[in-house]
Amino acid sequence: MSKKREQEQPAFDNLKLELSKCGICADQFAGTVTRHTPRPVIWFQNGARLLIAGQAPGMRVHNSGQPFTDPSGDRLRDWMGVTPEQFYDRSRVAILPMAFCFPGYDARGADLPPPPICAKTWRARVMEGLTDVRLTLAVGGYAHRWHIGGRGSVTRTVAEWRDHLEKGVLPLPHPSWRNTAWLKKNPWFEAEMLPVLRAKVKEVLDD
Repeated sequence: MSKKREQEQPAFDNLKLELSKCGICADQFAGTVTRHTPRPVIWFQNGARLLIAGQAPGMRVHNSGQPFTDPSGDRLRDWMGVTPEQFYDRSRVAILPMAFCFPGYDARGADLPPPPICAKTWRARVMEGLTDVRLTLAVGGYAHRWHIGGRGSVTRTVAEWRDHLEKGVLPLPHPSWRNTAWLKKNPWFEAEMLPVLRAKVKEVLDD
């Protein structure tokens, strides 16, 4: 670890401790169908070279305390061409969702969107400490808007992946099973984009 990194580490550790105790959405979560308490899922440290910018933890991740411990995670790791050991290596991979806590379910049992206050409160502060990131995987529309900007559709944003890769960002659809139909309608994603995604991930992690 460099001298500069050693000087920055205590401040970053303090930030993670502060984030782990966050309860700004406690009242909001208590009003959901699940009536759960906040549990920030923190999976990053400075020095990581690959950033996975997701949406928000689901119920399984809320219970496990580890990101992407669900079928979506299995699909995402397959897209990336990495093992679970590589995926969860915090020295190389940072996982930074748009909201750190499970937002809860609505009355129909669907996941609620990430509360905007989470990203407004924490995201810029965490990103400031992730100075070694070389590639960002922006997963889903919320991450697209934060890291790429604009309000185009997910399909359009992902289809323009070559333009965004020049800036160190690869936009991905959410790997949820709900997007299986999207994958079938857009075969270019697996045929053209996934080989590039896997090659770039390998390049960044092996460097």
